[in-house]
Amino acid sequence: MTSLPVIAQTAGPGAARWAGRRRGRRTGGTNRRPGWLTYAILVVVILGSAYPLYYTIQLGSSDAVTIAQEPIPQLLPQGNFFDNVATLFDGTIPWGRAFLNSVVISTAAALSVVAFSTLAGYSFAKLRYKGRGPLLVFVIATMAVPTQLGIVPMFILFTELGINNNILGVIIPAMVSAFGVFWMTQYLEQALPYELIEAARVDGASMIRTFWHVALPAARPAAAMLGLFTFVTHWTAFFWPFIILTSANPTLPMAVQLLQANYFTDYSLVMAGVLLTTVPLLVLFIVAGKQLVSGIMQGAVKG
Repeated sequence: MTSLPVIAQTAGPGAARWAGRRRGRRTGGTNRRPGWLTYAILVVVILGSAYPLYYTIQLGSSDAVTIAQEPIPQLLPQGNFFDNVATLFDGTIPWGRAFLNSVVISTAAALSVVAFSTLAGYSFAKLRYKGRGPLLVFVIATMAVPTQLGIVPMFILFTELGINNNILGVIIPAMVSAFGVFWMTQYLEQALPYELIEAARVDGASMIRTFWHVALPAARPAAAMLGLFTFVTHWTAFFWPFIILTSANPTLPMAVQLLQANYFTDYSLVMAGVLLTTVPLLVLFIVAGKQLVSGIMQGAVKG
């Protein structure tokens, strides 16, 4: 079969395009470009996903009087966003402390979950010892237990330890994740061949060195995704921080909730706070998105 570059040189680019389309139809259409319907669906999905953020920007850049007069915001953002942000930081709610608490809690939780889950996943996936299967089933079964069942005893325990109203009370329960262990176990089971581990052992590497130089590089794509998901989960967490922390030492979701008064709610301030909470996550996805996708594709090729 003549290649497309040869056809383009001899018969012209039009003949090469025609030959490519004909070969695409013969192979089931794998080389065909998406049609207008595919692009139309993608545009609708993107606009639907972006509208909540657009609505938040519109309300966050407005003021209470304008929102009361016009519940449906105007097409273009107003010019009060920075004034609303200044009002947030000058108010009684400690936004600076809330932001710092959220950063520390989310980062510590992401790092600890990735570390412990990768170690446990390597153990369950590649090491052979008695009780490995039942222990993995027990770890996975804990995912079926509702979080609310452990709130009361955990609150009593942390109160007796004296770490209530302390971010350690939020970090410690988030250091290990059953889902993270399951995630890394399934990934390493497929992505890490036994031959690499045996070759490292033949070369005299210890178990820790084998994990550090063989298992950890193979687990990097899945560990990056797990770290990102864990960071987002604890950045937006509200239930347990609201119980263990006070309004003087909040996280960002707690600070947004504190903006809602009993008799009057200034939605311009609330939406400005929501936007301040959301923007760091958007920046994180923009910065890390390309690296994460390339890491996943590299891990898939290696697997």
